[in-house]
Amino acid sequence: MSYVMHMRTSHIVASLLRKTACVSVPTQSRLLQRFIGTAPRVQTGWAAKSPISVSRRSASSVTPHSTASDPAEAEALRCLEQGTAKLEEGDVQAAKSLYQRSTEIKRSASSLFNLGVTHYHLKEFDEAIEAWKESIQYQPSSPDTHTNLASAYIISPVSRPDLALHHLEIASSLSPEDPEIAFNHAAVLEATGRLEEALEKYKLSQQFGVERAGVHIRNVSAKILGKRLKEEEKHDKAE
Repeated sequence: MSYVMHMRTSHIVASLLRKTACVSVPTQSRLLQRFIGTAPRVQTGWAAKSPISVSRRSASSVTPHSTASDPAEAEALRCLEQGTAKLEEGDVQAAKSLYQRSTEIKRSASSLFNLGVTHYHLKEFDEAIEAWKESIQYQPSSPDTHTNLASAYIISPVSRPDLALHHLEIASSLSPEDPEIAFNHAAVLEATGRLEEALEKYKLSQQFGVERAGVHIRNVSAKILGKRLKEEEKHDKAE
């Protein structure tokens, strides 16, 4: 794994009260403890297919048409690679400038993706979201971009769990056996009160190797049982 963790290698937790409402800061910070990976992944080269890795992994994919014969494209690629080197050194501002330069010369899924990474690390969440949304226009089949967007929507000052859930659903459909996506999807489902669906996703993430999903499986199972008991009690009182 490289220096840049995709939004999938730290931890985020879910405690959102309403599906489309803005969450409070304390609730939001709890949610951020449960996600696996809350920092973005980085790409090198022009993305033609899903990145090899994200969240602190480096992704690399090159189109068959990427050659140095086009001076502008070669310069954009050089800026992209230099930006990634700076990012791995920890110089996020320098990386951001180089990624911006790359996008000015030739916009691509990778340059926009990595520009979003730098915005995210600088807590410029609106800008990160815009960069990743544009990256998706060039590469709609990237589960990593959708996952990172979900993390940005969760960590933003005005949190949008509804939009996070939307992008996690897409990421899950694109990469159904990715344990990190399944776990993060479960966390947001749990946070929005969709407990049965969350339980399924936690079980899936455990099946694919996320050991700590077991704790959440027990917790969600207890919540479901408690909810059913309350409903039964309410029904009995009504009679």
